[in-house]
Amino acid sequence: MKKIVLQVALDLLELNRAVQIAREALAGGADWIEAGTPLIKSEGMQAIRTLREQFPDAIIVADMKIADTGTMEVEMAAKAGASIVCILADADDSVVAEAVRASRLYGTRLMADLINVRDPVGRSRELESLGVNIIAAHVGIDQQMIGKDSLDLLQAIMREIQIPVAVAGGLDAVSAGEAAKIGADIVIVGGWIARSADVVGSTRMIRQSLDSPSLAAPEKKSRDEEIRSLLMQVSTPNISDAMHRKGALPGLVSLCGNVKMAGKAVTVRTAAGDWAKPVEAIDVAAPGSVLVISNDGGIHVAPWGELATLSCIQRGIAGVVIDGAARDIDDIRAMKFPLFARAVVPNAGEPKGFGEINAEIQCCGQYIRPGDWIVGDESGVVVIPGERAYEVARRALEVKKTESRIREEIRRGSTLSAVAELIKWEKK
Repeated sequence: MKKIVLQVALDLLELNRAVQIAREALAGGADWIEAGTPLIKSEGMQAIRTLREQFPDAIIVADMKIADTGTMEVEMAAKAGASIVCILADADDSVVAEAVRASRLYGTRLMADLINVRDPVGRSRELESLGVNIIAAHVGIDQQMIGKDSLDLLQAIMREIQIPVAVAGGLDAVSAGEAAKIGADIVIVGGWIARSADVVGSTRMIRQSLDSPSLAAPEKKSRDEEIRSLLMQVSTPNISDAMHRKGALPGLVSLCGNVKMAGKAVTVRTAAGDWAKPVEAIDVAAPGSVLVISNDGGIHVAPWGELATLSCIQRGIAGVVIDGAARDIDDIRAMKFPLFARAVVPNAGEPKGFGEINAEIQCCGQYIRPGDWIVGDESGVVVIPGERAYEVARRALEVKKTESRIREEIRRGSTLSAVAELIKWEKK
């Protein structure tokens, strides 16, 4: 069986960090090192020069994403030390032709990136005829976040052209193995390696997956199951960061400490202390739901207690959020149930039946609709609009990966300020 090339994409902003990650990736079995587009935009051709100086025998890929001035940009990258230069597949044919001529003149290869191309199969054939050396089946990160799959793109073009085909876009050990089975010549992995706390180990895992693609594809989940699985892997701060610091419900506290929940909202509007609608909502909610109760701002009387919590557990409800107070906390804590509220009081209200279930409500300053996703942990509670839940969950996982690598660099002796190069990136 042919050896599949493993290319590691260094999509960072900081050159010194990129060099260290490249060193660890090569030690783990990577074949090619890519100066990613963010790194080139941040550091210019110095990124390519430095990688060439540090790794004189390595194949260096410059992800220039050329859209115009094909000769000039290929020349820049080639003279800086690139072995392979990337052009956008949807660049005009005249740009591609010039880039091909320049790549031949300067002794580099040209890789065309199919990101955002409307007819990837037809364009791949055209690019092959124009003299491009490699086609990259690439689904960009923003497209990945909404569920587009690079393996589908790979399968579409694999048998249509004779030149080598690369695949990129959110690949991990399992999907890299799937790409190998489909027949990819080059597998490009970015975040799963570059954001890992153990770059050497993660690279070795990918290398093993490519050399012996025996890892079984995960069982297909429904979209809601996939969203829940992703959200249970990340923290509410990860989610808030992924939403540009939006979505938090301030003032809520986890009354049972280190517990976590993620589920679709069943909303309840009630008058202060009126516990009829909150309790009735338990029978309406599907297993895995989160009850979100707007208590009309009242914290002097509780619409929730131990018996309601026990009913939730029996129904399989994931958690409860109260813009108000709860009681019987000693009993509820013994159940380790995800309950989030603004206060604790002993007073119970009366079941008067005011309010409604599954209407849009306002809770802790946020508007929440039935079906929005609610996530809670010890840092607090966030709401995610239902239509963006998959995207936000995917983005939150990317935030977690980034933090994992930064945490490892701090443990090795750096500081947060140094890793992030804060002074360099302060707004001017």
